[in-house]
Amino acid sequence: MVVDIGYFVLLCLLSGVFAWIDIDHGIIPDWLNLSIAGLGLSKALIVGGPLAGLEAACEGAAIGAVFWLLRGLYFSLRKIQGLGLGDVKFLAAAGIWIGAAGLPMLVMVAALTALVCAGVMQLAGRQLTAQTSLSFGPFLAIGLLFTSGLQQHWPCC
Repeated sequence: MVVDIGYFVLLCLLSGVFAWIDIDHGIIPDWLNLSIAGLGLSKALIVGGPLAGLEAACEGAAIGAVFWLLRGLYFSLRKIQGLGLGDVKFLAAAGIWIGAAGLPMLVMVAALTALVCAGVMQLAGRQLTAQTSLSFGPFLAIGLLFTSGLQQHWPCC
């Protein structure tokens, strides 16, 4: 329990830095994604052992591959990037933390919080069009923290 809380606090700190950099610079540094992935992998190894670490790493890699393919498919259809490569790498790192089972919750929370933010921006008078770009990283971080916290308290989720 104490180990889980310690790891969650570190994940919160890294996620805060992640969101800040993405909002401020529009990029997600590789070192930050690697830090989040490494922290998740170390947690899986310490809490669950080598097999759990291997499973977490494989799930993270599979999730990253799926979103990398979706990113390419979207670009081939629309001729614009809909998801940055840093976001794809973050989702791979997040997959180490929450696994494939937590991915739908992460994406739903991220999408809903982004939608609420866009609605507030619209109400505040900012013109949003189909070409408006919005950093999605902070919303992914919120989704990861929510999902990870939910899984710690209710493992069935």
